[in-house]
Amino acid sequence: MAKINIINPGLFSTIQDMGRTGFQEFGMPVSGAMDRYSMMLANYLAGNDLAEACIEATLIGPEIEFESETAIGICGAEVQALINGEAVDSLKTILCKAGDTLSFEYFKAGTRVYIAFGGGIDVPLVMNSKSTYIRAKIGGLEGRNLTANDSLNIANEAFNIRVREISADLLLNMKANPEIRVIAGTEIQAFSIASISNFLTSTYEVSPESDRMGFRLNGNKIGHQYGADILSSGISRGAIQIPGHGQPIIMMADHQTVGGYTKIANVITTDLPLVGQMKPGDSLHFK
Repeated sequence: MAKINIINPGLFSTIQDMGRTGFQEFGMPVSGAMDRYSMMLANYLAGNDLAEACIEATLIGPEIEFESETAIGICGAEVQALINGEAVDSLKTILCKAGDTLSFEYFKAGTRVYIAFGGGIDVPLVMNSKSTYIRAKIGGLEGRNLTANDSLNIANEAFNIRVREISADLLLNMKANPEIRVIAGTEIQAFSIASISNFLTSTYEVSPESDRMGFRLNGNKIGHQYGADILSSGISRGAIQIPGHGQPIIMMADHQTVGGYTKIANVITTDLPLVGQMKPGDSLHFK
């Protein structure tokens, strides 16, 4: 086993994988990476299974010290990675030596960067997942976000990994006011044609009240035909609820398993990573 030390965790860093599927019937959210696509690309660069757990860092990247030679992959937000203060190419596998320190400059676009370590992060599986779910204090490292002086064991695969590269064309296009594609929600009949048209022609801004559970949007209010409340029913990732106040809420990685508000639409799986890279103040529109 190799080891890494967290010198500075950044703003909010947790361990995430694809999430704990198969337990929503017991009330357990899936959780996992907000941007699964970038997480998988980072794992590819590190030579891992694409579903292996990574560090998900939000808005400010961490500073990490390596105690032994380690291969890493980095993907997600547009940010310059540094090894010992020198810029490195994040489009290929990065080989770190014992004593090296990884850090990041400021994020130019996007919100979350994923750091994969060759061989994976050695933390216990909870319901078949290493993902951190902070509300229940499970998964990851003691069910919490990373802090300074934390240490993580990782498998050391640096000596037999081949350097991999990806094309910049594979990266998410994090342009301003992206078009987010949706399909009809399970309660689409609760909305008039005029309300649906309003939803699809409006620009919305991500609210500061947004988090890993859901993105609250500010913009034109969406009216209901028969009221906002329904008998509680299952919720999928990307479901867009319209509560009584008329402002949409996109259900994200830590979303609850059931909810009692009408759902007008659902973000398609392909566009969920793009939503996961947004931050308060960013705008979007639906198609």
